[in-house]
Amino acid sequence: MSIEPERQGRRQGGSTAGPTVLRIALGGQLRRLREERGISREAAGDAIRGSHAKISRLELGRVSFRERDLNDLLTLYGVQDSGERAAFLSLARQANEPGWWHQYGDLLPSWFETYLGLEQAAEIIRTYEAQFVPGLLQTPDYARAVILLGHGQEPSAEVDRRVALRMRRQDILTRGEPPTLWAVIDEAALRRPIGGEGIMRGQIEHLIRISELPNVTVQLLPYSVGGHAAAGGPFTIVRFPESDLPDVVYLEQLTSALYLDKRNDLDQYQAVMNLLSVQAATPQDTTQLLRELMHEY
Repeated sequence: MSIEPERQGRRQGGSTAGPTVLRIALGGQLRRLREERGISREAAGDAIRGSHAKISRLELGRVSFRERDLNDLLTLYGVQDSGERAAFLSLARQANEPGWWHQYGDLLPSWFETYLGLEQAAEIIRTYEAQFVPGLLQTPDYARAVILLGHGQEPSAEVDRRVALRMRRQDILTRGEPPTLWAVIDEAALRRPIGGEGIMRGQIEHLIRISELPNVTVQLLPYSVGGHAAAGGPFTIVRFPESDLPDVVYLEQLTSALYLDKRNDLDQYQAVMNLLSVQAATPQDTTQLLRELMHEY
């Protein structure tokens, strides 16, 4: 097995993949090496003075790679060629580089930092939201109102930084080679007057405006649909331009998050998202519904 950092570390069109995706790519390569050699996670953990849980985290790209650990694993897996070992180490150094959101690390739980890395490297983001407008589509005023719900006791300077972080995330929508964002928003999220009527009017107007971007699709899931396929709650599916990386389903909870990449889970969530897209109003009808909603505030 060979690994090519220049190919692995590049997105289509020549831009550089983020550190999170590089960790996932490297972890996947190491997992395949271990499985090809018939080595258990426990044995691999022993080789790096760790546990099978640490090997699992490394193979999933959840943690950074120590050069000593990587060298020991490559030796255990029989990778002796100096060029191949150098390629692994080079990719690990790239994967360990902090993303731009590192400056907000004091505000972010580690489980959300992982999602930011996936979001920044995505080619396609499909999301369903039931209570709030998705973060990538929020106005600064709406974002502040949402943030204050959970962080109202923080100093205003910290709230400002949280808002700035959310706005910085949105830069991906207008960069060169932006991802495709396809958002289905439950009508309840727009009926809930977060921050007051003025803020909601501005937020709905922003949804109308941003949905004109060629890479952004917004669909409203109206009350008239009744029960629907996503009764279990909001979720996001992230797809990457690197063909060897699996899609990831992101499920956010109050104090943690789940990242699903098993085939059965992906198939179920893809099916739900596809059904939601059929049940929801078309993008054209959504624009009209948003205009009507805006006049109600």
